[in-house]
Amino acid sequence: MAEREAVLRLDGQWARVRAGAAHAEPAERERLLDELIGALRTHPEDPECTALLGLRLADRAALRFADGDRAGALATIEEALRSSERAAAYSPDFARWYARGLINHGVWLAWPLSDGARLPRHPLGRTATGGPSAVERAAGERARDLTRTAVGVWAGLDQRDPVNRSGLAQAKVFLGDRLAELGSAEDAVAWAVDAEADFRQLLLADPGAAESEDAEEALDHIGRQLELRLRYLAFDSLVSLRARRLLPERLLPQAVVAARIQGVAESEIAARLHLGAEQVHTMLEVTPWLAVWRVEVRGPDGQWNVQGHPWHSTTEVRNRTAEDVASDVVRGFAGSADYPGDGVPWRLRLWWHEEGDPAGARFRLVVGPDAAPGTPS
Repeated sequence: MAEREAVLRLDGQWARVRAGAAHAEPAERERLLDELIGALRTHPEDPECTALLGLRLADRAALRFADGDRAGALATIEEALRSSERAAAYSPDFARWYARGLINHGVWLAWPLSDGARLPRHPLGRTATGGPSAVERAAGERARDLTRTAVGVWAGLDQRDPVNRSGLAQAKVFLGDRLAELGSAEDAVAWAVDAEADFRQLLLADPGAAESEDAEEALDHIGRQLELRLRYLAFDSLVSLRARRLLPERLLPQAVVAARIQGVAESEIAARLHLGAEQVHTMLEVTPWLAVWRVEVRGPDGQWNVQGHPWHSTTEVRNRTAEDVASDVVRGFAGSADYPGDGVPWRLRLWWHEEGDPAGARFRLVVGPDAAPGTPS
């Protein structure tokens, strides 16, 4: 018993250092953490020590990750999760620690799949040009599965406790992020909308609670992510989400615009999204979208050279398809002094909102020998 108490006191000392309440030089921090992990390992029969071992191994993983040792960090967090899982059944607190560890591990695994703003680097998954490597994709799939397990752990806890409801909602947000990184845009939207509903319920239940501040921050994140993800959904996916009541009313104008950009007729948009024809027409007339295009000409050296303005530019349009806008650019370029002449390969790509991965273009055209026909994305 005395030995166990000494281990817990050592953990308390580390907790103060970790929180910044006590100072320790980097070497001392490493020594203290190593000593603590070694001490916790000597009590495998004790659920609290086992749970704490999972936490402290995760702390070690975080330090390794910060130092650039991603492989070492991932190996350490795997060990941490095994320890946390063994302890999870003994206490709701230990289960929460385990669930948070699963989510953190998922974030680290999926790191190469997100950009600096933590948005999907390859939002079209397997179809994206220059998409994730096989190793990165496997890591992303492991991250998705770990996060799905975290959702299950949180869902198994007492949902009368707002801490658990908040944890479950957060886990759903992270699952949506992991799915988006793998190109599962429709499922990513569904989970984000589900999480959004959970957070709104938390805010209504107790606006002054600590969880409410987290909820407001999460709602801002979800709102930004939903707007981004709708740009990558095919019309059939928009219809599916609408049928499942997972397309929020505030996003209907963007969904209608997304469908029109893809070339869907107004009448079909209205019929399949269960909207009035006049309602759809009004949404298209008042909701602009930003068309971004780039024309490139292949030089004698085989390199594609980006043309200057107005062949690399943007414009705000209403109630026009990507093909409509691209056709104007094609006609203008073909009749301009910049046209390279027949037989010289050139290509056009047009995006919605921002220039990005070629596979994310709403319209693509390659002109020249062996060229494929232009296709709206």
